[in-house]
Amino acid sequence: MNKPRVKLDRIDRRILEELQLDARLSSADLAERVSLTTSPCWRRVKRLEEEGLISGYHARLNAGRLGYQVMAIVQVSLDKKDTQSLQAFEAAVQEIPQVLACFRISGRYDHQLIVVAEDLEAYGVFSGNYINSLPSVKEVYTSFVLKEVKAATNPPLPG
Repeated sequence: MNKPRVKLDRIDRRILEELQLDARLSSADLAERVSLTTSPCWRRVKRLEEEGLISGYHARLNAGRLGYQVMAIVQVSLDKKDTQSLQAFEAAVQEIPQVLACFRISGRYDHQLIVVAEDLEAYGVFSGNYINSLPSVKEVYTSFVLKEVKAATNPPLPG
């Protein structure tokens, strides 16, 4: 069940905007950028974390520089769609580091995965060894990313 939307004032939005630009800002630098003193700014950040609005701080890595030259969007249809089968598939996917994201989706397929591989040959081996052997997999459809146009990591802040 979704939690109710957190109400944000102008200062909360500024804090979130600044942290999205640079999550490594010190409390003092963040406070200065949003025109607050350090203690009230720190308390607001802690409240936003406690309310679940800030779910973590991350470094975004460049997959290509790590040797992953292939990104694939993999759509998977399961032959069994009961709760136990869905949970088994989703638990297995979470254990595979090359799967960057997994979404349960509506439509023809049941799940969509974002996967990285060193090259096409490595993807072929990975697909055969991992994707096709996941619990209840019936059908797999793969599309390869030709160009990353936009990869936002955060939703837009409400106005």
